[in-house]
Amino acid sequence: MTPHNSVRVRFAPSPTGALHIGGVRTALFNWLFARHHKGTFILRIEDTDQTRSTDESIQIILEGMKWLGLDWDEGPYRQTARMDIYRDHVDKLLKEGKAYHCYCTPEELEGRRKAALAAGKPPKYDRKCRSLTGPVPGRTPAVRFLSSDQGQTIVHDIIRGAVTFENQQLDDLIIQRSDGLPTYNFAVVVDDVTMNISHVIRGDDHLNNTPRQIQLYQALGYEPPLFAHLPMILGSDKTKLSKRHGATAVTEYIDLGYLPEALVNYLARLGWSHGDQEIFTLQELIDNFSFENVGKAPSVFNPEKLQWLNHHYIQQAAPDRLSGLLLDLLKKEGIVADVKLPDKTWLEKLVKLLTERSHTLVEMKAGAIPFLASEIALDEKAKAKHLTAEAAPLLKELVSRLSAADPFHHANIEAAFNLLIAEKGIKLGKLAQPVRVALTGGTVSPGIYDVIEVMGKEKTIARIQAALGQIA
Repeated sequence: MTPHNSVRVRFAPSPTGALHIGGVRTALFNWLFARHHKGTFILRIEDTDQTRSTDESIQIILEGMKWLGLDWDEGPYRQTARMDIYRDHVDKLLKEGKAYHCYCTPEELEGRRKAALAAGKPPKYDRKCRSLTGPVPGRTPAVRFLSSDQGQTIVHDIIRGAVTFENQQLDDLIIQRSDGLPTYNFAVVVDDVTMNISHVIRGDDHLNNTPRQIQLYQALGYEPPLFAHLPMILGSDKTKLSKRHGATAVTEYIDLGYLPEALVNYLARLGWSHGDQEIFTLQELIDNFSFENVGKAPSVFNPEKLQWLNHHYIQQAAPDRLSGLLLDLLKKEGIVADVKLPDKTWLEKLVKLLTERSHTLVEMKAGAIPFLASEIALDEKAKAKHLTAEAAPLLKELVSRLSAADPFHHANIEAAFNLLIAEKGIKLGKLAQPVRVALTGGTVSPGIYDVIEVMGKEKTIARIQAALGQIA
């Protein structure tokens, strides 16, 4: 293993859309490895695909990384600012006879590819342009790398072990397009060597690129870094994770009300383990992370387990933090625009009340609405079942007793209920459920005494009286 102080890793997303779960897991494993070894974590934006890369996507990536707490030590570097470096390396290969100009048009290449397939041959480039003695008039060439077609290239992968590729299956890949832009396989090699990357940690969908890249490292005179290819993340049906399986982008999980520590904890356990431990602090992840415990098999994304973890972290979070996040969500959706909130202490009290039943901040928001809205809609089934003529006298009597409760806190509220149900010889549910429907609109809520205390005397009495007005 490379000494601790020389570990340099990178996360290199393409800014062509959202920051997806697979990319986040890759970023996280790079970050954990760097932090564990007290190394350097580099953020590099691979934006040479100028038709698809956007500044908006770059901003989404940066904001997602910051939200997750995956801070970087260098960067963000952008490939489009490094064109001179790529051209210098292309020129080096050309001068040394390790690359050559290719004037073939896309149409010519496609025709020869089809002909090779029809003849039962591999559809690889036939090196037609390698024998040219001069330029082809009227055409701007691309540049191809002269790859070895003899022997084997062995990828010594930290996770998978030795993976062997037959060089005759590799063709002379284009390293610089006719428009002067470098291709992915070439740019990534030049970036990694000039940034002194010690370990390339990425998804195993890049494994087939690795023998090509190793040949490029060798041709340029560089020692390849160590490789660790992470297994794929699959959906519940064991196919590649995609939108049909649910949310896949970090921004979606923010909008769904997940906490960053829950997503980090979940993704760390997606393909990596440390005994049977499921819940980790960030420091525990840093202290224990190693590739010895990264599995070779694909991992299945389980939304229910992520939600379970998120519920745990909501329960552990400080009320002032949760109340701030909840308030931001309420403001974002315009829910509190016309509602004057009580003080910060009240909001924290509401958050504590809602925490037990909230798996996400969105669920917490839904639970908070009855406490904030001036009016609520009653569920028709709940109304028909519980707001009955039989319940009306009980509700009227409760209003009278709650009006007299002073101070208006849990103990006095509970006493008012207990006295009334004892006098009437009924079970608590006969009174609590009609009150719950009147106050929240439905039959499920936190404890009724806590609901009443947090809702306050004025709103509680107003809600019950409004419900009485709807009893036939």
